[in-house]
Amino acid sequence: MEYCWCTIDVADPEESVKFYSGFLGLRQKSRFSPRPGMEIIFLTDGKGSEIELIKPLGNESAGSHRKGISIGFEVPSLDEAVEKAGKLGIPVLEGPFVTPKVKFFFTADPDGTRIQIVEKSIEEGGDR
Repeated sequence: MEYCWCTIDVADPEESVKFYSGFLGLRQKSRFSPRPGMEIIFLTDGKGSEIELIKPLGNESAGSHRKGISIGFEVPSLDEAVEKAGKLGIPVLEGPFVTPKVKFFFTADPDGTRIQIVEKSIEEGGDR
């Protein structure tokens, strides 16, 4: 597995982008809304590290159901990762989910930190 990104729930996407871009120098890589009321913004340092900012749906507060942070890891095959998790007794908490560009599921480490396992689409080049 390779480190992919860190996901942070945010209350105000614009303020968060100002902080991460203005103060830390990250640049916006992509921005989209997978469903009404939710916004996702990927920021990068240009050297391979990324941060994913998520504005939860209107009826959810930032961090309300995801503990505010998750760490993403990229795998070559999501199906193999699901199978490996099952063999090791690691529960799949949510998913798998399929989008046009990635497939993913969530699990958790022993302390409850959410871990996102991601397979990027080869056809799409993996960019979100």
